[in-house]
Amino acid sequence: MEKNKKTNLERAEYPEQVGVSSARIADFIDDLNRCGVETHSLMLLRNGKVAYECWAEPFGPDIPHTMYSVSKSVTATALGFAIDEGVLTLETRVLDVFPEFTPPKRDEYLERLNVWHLITMTAGKDVLTLSDKTKNRWMEDFFEAKWAFEPGTFWRYISENTFMLSAMIQRLTGQTLSEFLTPRFYEPLGFGRVPFWEKDGYGIDAGGWGIFLTTEELMKMTLCWLQGGVFDGKQVIPADWAREAVKKQVENLQYRELASTIGYGYGFWRNPVPGSYRADGLFSQFGMVFEKENACFVMTASEIFEEKARDCVWRHFPGIFTENGERNTDPEVQSRLRLKAMPNLPAAPRSRFEKQIENKVLNIHKNLVLNQIGMPVGMLATPALLMSPEKRTSIEEVRFRFRENECEMTWRENIYKNTITCGMDGKPRFGELRIGQLRFLAAATASWENEKTLCVWVRALETVGERRVKFVLEGEKVTMIPGGYPDGRTTMEYISGFVPYFVSDYRLVKATRAALAKADRVVEPKHHGKVRRAGPR
Repeated sequence: MEKNKKTNLERAEYPEQVGVSSARIADFIDDLNRCGVETHSLMLLRNGKVAYECWAEPFGPDIPHTMYSVSKSVTATALGFAIDEGVLTLETRVLDVFPEFTPPKRDEYLERLNVWHLITMTAGKDVLTLSDKTKNRWMEDFFEAKWAFEPGTFWRYISENTFMLSAMIQRLTGQTLSEFLTPRFYEPLGFGRVPFWEKDGYGIDAGGWGIFLTTEELMKMTLCWLQGGVFDGKQVIPADWAREAVKKQVENLQYRELASTIGYGYGFWRNPVPGSYRADGLFSQFGMVFEKENACFVMTASEIFEEKARDCVWRHFPGIFTENGERNTDPEVQSRLRLKAMPNLPAAPRSRFEKQIENKVLNIHKNLVLNQIGMPVGMLATPALLMSPEKRTSIEEVRFRFRENECEMTWRENIYKNTITCGMDGKPRFGELRIGQLRFLAAATASWENEKTLCVWVRALETVGERRVKFVLEGEKVTMIPGGYPDGRTTMEYISGFVPYFVSDYRLVKATRAALAKADRVVEPKHHGKVRRAGPR
């Protein structure tokens, strides 16, 4: 295949042609809607052909999507190549690759820690889940973390384990994971590009998170695994590794949800559906294989409670697969095969305050508490910067220019300045939003809630969540009320669910959860400021 040439998967003419039921797809989508799962894209493939695909507006097939921990399965793929080529083995010790981290006092656990422990999540290092990645001490955080258990004796899902694999491969090959994977994986699968992968300050791909793939790229990867590492008739992933990586290698009993306790392989989870496994990322990014049905399923979403999304999948899979049949032409079924478009602010009467703030600066005062705890309110939704090396920043200055059906919004966050156009006719406008190494295509709408309150919704399409902000004007004063999807309360509820995994005393668990239940008032408080005359742009 020509280098960097993009190729597309083969498409079936209709789902039933390859044994997928249109009616059952529609029922699955209805279930996602009933459960409130914000779904960005779906793709179903069977017998080597795409049977169904759909994107919720304004998402689309050419827009990459953050994958979170699906990245671990990509890193596992790179590890398979590295082992096959003799770069390292499953027994390679971490200290043999990074001898500079050998401690002055002998550490028997660290001396035994190897690649197998890292890829199976049995390393034992208890790196803090929300360790501050902006400090650029990712490897130091790993080596300095306390031991939760002896390597190989238990299982705990720690993303930094996979980052260490990325660092080891880069140290031994002189190439980042992206560079290493390009001729071995991306080009044979016809990606036509090198996916963006977040890096630490030393240029090491995050490994355990941070890759951005299109829906079809994720499907190509999933199909390659289904076919034992074969793609387009050629063995791409080493056959032995393709077979072993997706098997249950260890027990994974840390969590309570059934789908998270069936077994863990080398960067892959086993499913409760027999003969099925998955690559799985935060906010419900899934690449699933159903071996008996010779089928794959891919989903991108923004559902923070993944168990809810996975339960929808188990209710319909593998039953969604049937015998080959005639095309389903039922209009009622066809009408339910579309994903719901993302909501936008509606068109509303314009306000006289537009003239008063036109091209003036809304100077927003920083919230010192939020800045101190590293959670300032920026225009990106908080989940977009989860585990990111980019420092979160506060919205400090905002300026509007109004036109007939839209307004131009310029804002500054520390050293970063962005300008986007917001639709005021109920339709989004698109522009680029940049924070450090991260660049997003943003869809934005604005609307006057009342004479004094301007609402702005900004959705970065390559990631999850949406920032929703209100600006309340009172003479020369302005109050910014931050919100978003998911909102602060939902985020705190999600974090609360993990407390029992890290706190054993039930009284402390109860107290921590009670504190988190009120924390949304802390992480999304009102910000006050003043309207002042703007200087030159």
